[in-house]
Amino acid sequence: MPVSLARRALGVLGLVLIGVGGWHLAAEPDPYGVLLWLGGALVLHDALIAPLVLAVGVLVAAVPARPVVRGALVTAGALVLVTLPLLLRPGAPPNPSALPLPYARNLVLVLAAVAVAAAVLVLLARWRRVRPRRGSGATGGAPGEG
Repeated sequence: MPVSLARRALGVLGLVLIGVGGWHLAAEPDPYGVLLWLGGALVLHDALIAPLVLAVGVLVAAVPARPVVRGALVTAGALVLVTLPLLLRPGAPPNPSALPLPYARNLVLVLAAVAVAAAVLVLLARWRRVRPRRGSGATGGAPGEG
């Protein structure tokens, strides 16, 4: 099967970006610190994050409202991934306006809002399935009577 032009272009672009990353790593004053951080990120991903995501995926497979729950989990995961580095950074931020608000509290509030929105969507979907429809004969009369 021939390789498409787009696939080759993406492969070349990937190799160029790997080269740029290697160039920047070589220019880094402490490349071992960067390599240690990347190794730690790899171990954290393979030992904790990937198994956790797989376990949650298995649990979500049994939930009747899978699409809503998946959407809420993806949204919550993205929020945590964006916010967590700011929360875990040691010391005061170099720019005082970088963390002017209580981000931990706000993250919890936003995650709660995502959970409430997902619950409302699930309840609305359930209510629409259960609610009798007009003219469907659910009241015992023939359709169109009344």
